[in-house]
Amino acid sequence: MLSYILRRLAYGVLVLIGVNLLTFALFFAVNTPDDMARLAIGGQRVSQVAIEKWKAEHDYDKPLLFNAQAHGPARWTDTIFYTRSAPLLRLDFGMSDDGKDIGHQIRVRMGPSLALALPTFVLGLYVCVCFALLLVYFRATPLDFSGVVVCVVLLSISSLFYIIAGQWLFAKILRWVPYSGFLDGSDGLRFLALPVLVGIGSRLGGESRFYRSLFLEEMGKDYVRTARAKGLAERTVLLRHVLRNAMLPILTGTVSAIPLLFMGSLISESFFGIPGLGSYTIDAINAQDFSIVRAMVFLGSLLYIVGLILADISYTLADPRVRFD
Repeated sequence: MLSYILRRLAYGVLVLIGVNLLTFALFFAVNTPDDMARLAIGGQRVSQVAIEKWKAEHDYDKPLLFNAQAHGPARWTDTIFYTRSAPLLRLDFGMSDDGKDIGHQIRVRMGPSLALALPTFVLGLYVCVCFALLLVYFRATPLDFSGVVVCVVLLSISSLFYIIAGQWLFAKILRWVPYSGFLDGSDGLRFLALPVLVGIGSRLGGESRFYRSLFLEEMGKDYVRTARAKGLAERTVLLRHVLRNAMLPILTGTVSAIPLLFMGSLISESFFGIPGLGSYTIDAINAQDFSIVRAMVFLGSLLYIVGLILADISYTLADPRVRFD
């Protein structure tokens, strides 16, 4: 198992290097350093002197990947890639185009993102699994049919509708919660209640329908018939046998998504005014701050690789028969 994890980590480093190179190439294929300077300063009628000054202040006055005028290792190190993108490989996120420390912003904004994402993830998983088990328990009944119809309807609605409808009903009509905002500590619960509820509702249809299919597939296997022949109650069969044997595909989607919780929700954080990493990324895209966007893309790739490794490890915990050589 240890050798497998080390191999996956080595592959992950290669993937991160590839993501870094690809992201760098895509960004500078869209905008040149001169275009970035004009966007940062503001307006197209900017003097070349001001552009060159901005580029020198932000280390964009160098060649992109290879400096033919330099000598020795400086040909590769005295470049925009080495000064702006290569430090990401050692988790040095550098400075944004407006001069702020990106690493500090990530540490500050990680808390609000987790405050929203963790309850949504945990409660959403619990609600979806319980709802799917309820439908399987009453399978081939009107309740099961009605539940499947509800899942299809919820699955067909955009997540943006849940946000707008939730703000209209609970914030404007009932006035139970505020429209948007965020506070630290226990005072922030009333600001997080609606985003968490919306997050659970938006994933209920798709995930419950998927889990129901997994559980129904397990219900037709021999070990379930054996358990029933031994006189076990249907509830015991579902919780002790079916749920446990269906954990592998569930873990594939859930455990690998845990590290991505740190990235926050782009849509929810923007609509509800939560100062997390999701809204930070949206603001960077709107401002065309490519340093922040590159850092967030790299961080997302890193966390996704970590999530896949955690998912593989969780397989061995859920099913001791699974082994990785």
